[in-house]
Amino acid sequence: MLAEDRVRADTPGCASGAEPGPVFLDSAGSSLPPRVVLDTVVDHLRREAEVGGYRAANERLDDLAAVKSAIGTLINAAPSSIALSDSATRAWADFFYSIPLAEGDRILVSEADYASNAIAALQRARATGATVEKIPSDSTGQLDLDALSALVDERVKLVSVLHAPTNGGLVNPAAEATRIARSVGALVLLDACQSTGQLPIDVAELDVDALSATGRKWLRGPRGTGFLYVRPELAATMEPARLDLHSAEWTAPDEYRLAPDASRFEFWECDVAARLGLGAAVRYLLELGPANVYEAISARAEHLRKALPEIPGVTVRDIGVQHSGIVSFTVDGVDSLAVRDRLAEQNITVTVSRAGSTLLDMTGRGLQSVVRASPHCFVSFEELDRFVAAIAAL
Repeated sequence: MLAEDRVRADTPGCASGAEPGPVFLDSAGSSLPPRVVLDTVVDHLRREAEVGGYRAANERLDDLAAVKSAIGTLINAAPSSIALSDSATRAWADFFYSIPLAEGDRILVSEADYASNAIAALQRARATGATVEKIPSDSTGQLDLDALSALVDERVKLVSVLHAPTNGGLVNPAAEATRIARSVGALVLLDACQSTGQLPIDVAELDVDALSATGRKWLRGPRGTGFLYVRPELAATMEPARLDLHSAEWTAPDEYRLAPDASRFEFWECDVAARLGLGAAVRYLLELGPANVYEAISARAEHLRKALPEIPGVTVRDIGVQHSGIVSFTVDGVDSLAVRDRLAEQNITVTVSRAGSTLLDMTGRGLQSVVRASPHCFVSFEELDRFVAAIAAL
């Protein structure tokens, strides 16, 4: 069971000193880090100021290696199969742009796929002659597995699966979709940006070829961090679209040798303090017990899913069978941005998802925008009720 008092005490943002106190409901955007993350980042920046970045980094080589070990423990992967990155988008793109594509090849994307993924797919299709096709959703809103089975053939080179979309509570059946894609030899790239840190992730069970994730959301790490998992036997065969002296070794005037594992997807230059902070965030989650944290997030989201529809004029817009910690809704007669701004005046933080972020899904549902509330485990139920009362007052 989660030690809620400890979690709140460990989170500086829970006690800002302002009145009324803060209600933070944007962990799907950029969450509040625990104190250990803040201290880890700031302490390393101070050390860099004392001895310079190179020496400070050399002093923490073992700690930097431990970041991958912690991530590996969380997602059940070997540390060598993990490449550290500066964002989930960068991690996704680094893998995607390394997949060979030719005219006639097919790329399948989830209907709830994120704009960055779709734009990258369209760009490569335009350059290579490949095509981009949508995987339909079923009547619940999740990936239609029967439709996916009918779509796949030997020309499908990649299936992009969005695990948990940015604009609502949907969780897609990733493992089932992967089995279908792999049956025809297609690669599966799982966007776990919104699921890592709030839902169980086991890459062995999911059997995906690659997975991208960010540090700043549910993991509660610093901005500018993320990671890419690549199936080990696949990583050893891929050549990333970009290389440097970390991802490869210059062995002769006209030769180079790729790094033997997923580190071939990394560059040498990075924000060392932020990566150490990411490691601290993942270890903090492991210390709390991931299952405890996941349960606490789910309970808070379900509390809102029950309370919000009781308010006249409020419609919860979540779809699917299994739900994430993201609760999306609209208020009749009040623009989503106005809802966000009026809540901010009461020290309540939410955000807005617009149609451009998930164009296929939002357009299909006739939505221009939704308000997004995403409570983490450090949010109390009293704070959730204060948020609900503020929505009712609108």
